[in-house]
Amino acid sequence: MTADEAKFPRFAPVGERAVLITFDEVLSEAASQQVRTLDWRLQHTPLAGVVEWIPAFNSLMVLYDPAQAALTTVISWIEACLVTDVQAVERSPRLVEISVQYGGDDGPDLPAVAAYHGLTQTEVVERHTRGLYRVGMMGFMPGFAYLLGLDPDLTTPRLATPRTHVPAGSVGIAGNQTGIYPLASPGGWQLIGRTSQVLFDPLHEPYFTLAPGDEVRFIPAQDSDLP
Repeated sequence: MTADEAKFPRFAPVGERAVLITFDEVLSEAASQQVRTLDWRLQHTPLAGVVEWIPAFNSLMVLYDPAQAALTTVISWIEACLVTDVQAVERSPRLVEISVQYGGDDGPDLPAVAAYHGLTQTEVVERHTRGLYRVGMMGFMPGFAYLLGLDPDLTTPRLATPRTHVPAGSVGIAGNQTGIYPLASPGGWQLIGRTSQVLFDPLHEPYFTLAPGDEVRFIPAQDSDLP
């Protein structure tokens, strides 16, 4: 084990009611897997006084009631969960295929993304649909999944000026991530396509189509508007 590896996981109090567990300083599939594993283990080893926990890409925050559980008790519980073998109850990843209409009005930034990388629009779509993505975390809005696994050659900066309105279902790229807007909202991701698939339905369970750990494959619609 290297000196850097020995630093993780890190425990850091956040105010008087939370503790942050960090598995790495950078985004990685390994750290994301550690977060998901800890999430599953916490679910199956409850502790009185813990209010909730929030998993992210490479960290997880546990919120607790200090009147019911001390910080040292919470940390000891987390440490025990880190080494507990509960693999049998861990949820197996699902493969979710999502059809995307690329280009045209559905993907207004596809030409700019292609030009930025010196590719044709068709080549961008081929690279975007070639990958198998992993849901690293949920956030920003209900049902928004941040996906790991974007082809490094498609890494693209966010828009300099975010849009005030992004249609629901829009598929975008921001930095080295790709994602789908489940609801209409403002946003600064480069929009390359759009899906009609519902990703968040508050009236029916399960409310979210995607969950951390799921695998996602994008399928180009046959009538995608490409030059």
